[in-house]
Amino acid sequence: MEPKFERSTLKHIRLHVLPTDRFKTFAISVYIGRQLEEDNVTGTALTPFILRRGTASLPETKQFREHLDDLYGAGFGFDIYKRGDYQIVQLKMDIINDRFVKSADSLLKQGLGFVGETLTRPATENGHFRQKYVDAEKQTLQKRIESIVNDKIRYAAERCLEEMCSNEPYRLHPLGKIEDLAELSAASLFEQYQNWLRTSPMDIYVVGNTTLAEVEGIVKQAFDIDRDAGAAYVTSVPRGASGEVKTIVERLDVNQGKLNMGLRTNVSYKDDLYPVALMYNGVLGGYPHSKLFTNVREKASLAYYASSRFDGHKGILTIQSGIEMANYEKAVDIIRKQLKAMEDGDITDIEWGQTRAMISNQLREIQDSAFEMISFDFNAILSGKERTVPGLIEAIEKVDIPAIAEVAKRVQLDTIYFLRDQKGE
Repeated sequence: MEPKFERSTLKHIRLHVLPTDRFKTFAISVYIGRQLEEDNVTGTALTPFILRRGTASLPETKQFREHLDDLYGAGFGFDIYKRGDYQIVQLKMDIINDRFVKSADSLLKQGLGFVGETLTRPATENGHFRQKYVDAEKQTLQKRIESIVNDKIRYAAERCLEEMCSNEPYRLHPLGKIEDLAELSAASLFEQYQNWLRTSPMDIYVVGNTTLAEVEGIVKQAFDIDRDAGAAYVTSVPRGASGEVKTIVERLDVNQGKLNMGLRTNVSYKDDLYPVALMYNGVLGGYPHSKLFTNVREKASLAYYASSRFDGHKGILTIQSGIEMANYEKAVDIIRKQLKAMEDGDITDIEWGQTRAMISNQLREIQDSAFEMISFDFNAILSGKERTVPGLIEAIEKVDIPAIAEVAKRVQLDTIYFLRDQKGE
C-alpha cells in the first residue's frame, strides 16, 4: 500500500509528514505563499536571499555555511516561483538519517532547527536586517532578473505571459522587478518580512524515518513565531480568452525570432478534466514526438525549437518556438493548424500512445524522489483537490482521443507574442 502523509496544524502552520524508511536522508521543505502583488513581490523575492546569509546564532555567512558541513554535508537551498496567482518561497533541506552516522543529537532535530532559525531568527542589527547583507543580495537578485532578459527564450516566455495577463497578478515575475530594489531599505524589508511570516500560508513537509508526533515536538520549538489564523490559499476559476487574439511584436537586438503564444485552456488542477488537459499538452507540444515538434520543426523546417507548457494551477498553456524572422506568418499558420487538428481529433495512435506512456512514466518517477513526492502533494494544498500518483496514472490511462478533442474545443488562443530584430519590416 502507498504510504500516506500524516497531517496536523501547529501555530497555524500545516504539518505534513510521510513516515518511510525508503530514503537514507530526511527531506524537509517549507512553503510560504503570498498572493502576487505589485507592492511586495520584489521584497518577498529578496527575503530568502538575505535569510541564507546568517541567523541569530550564526550571524556570519561563513559560520552559516560551515554549520551545514557540521551536519554531515546537509544540503540547503531555496526556490522562488509562482503557482497560479501566488508567489511561493520554498526552503529545502536534505540531511542524512541518524541511522547511517554517529550523532549525539537527532539530525532531524538539528536540521529542522536550522531551517526554523534561518526562517524565523535571521541575523539583525538595530532591529532590522543587516545592511551589508541587504546591499549585497540586492545585487544578486538584480543579476538574476537581468539573466532572464539576457536569455531571450526565457525573456520571450515571460513577456508573452505579461502581455496575456496584463490585468492579472500572474503578469508579475516571481523574482520581482529591478526598479523596485532601490527603494527597499533594510528596515522596510524587515517589516515586510515580519508581515509575510505572520500572515502567509505556511506548510512544513518532512519525508523520512520519523513520525508526525516527533516532528510536531521539534517544530513547536524550532518555529517560534506568532501567526495569524486563517491563512489559506484561495483558488480562482481559470479565465477564458477575452475575444480577439492579442498580437504583440517587440523588437530587440536578436538574431533569431521568438514566437510565443498564450492559450486559455479553461481547465485547472482541481477539474475532472485535468488528466485530459495533461494529455492535450503532451500530444500538442510536450515531447519530441508531439505535433509542434514533428510538424513545425521537423517536417516544415520552420522552427529551431517548438514546444508547449501547461500551468495547471492557472489553466494557461503556452507555446514556445524559435524561428527565422521571415517565417513568422508561415509559423503562425502551421501552429494554428496543429490547434485545429487537436479540435478535430486528428491525433494518431502513436501520438496518443507515446504521450500516455511518457506522462505515466514521469508520474511513476515521482515515487523515487522524496522532494518530488512533497511537490506533488503540495499541489493539493494549492488547489484544494487531493490527487494520488496511482489515481492520476489511472485517469491518464483512460483518456481517449475523443476526450482530448473535447478539451481542445475549450482551448482558446489569447495572445501571440513575437520577439524580432530591430531591422526588417
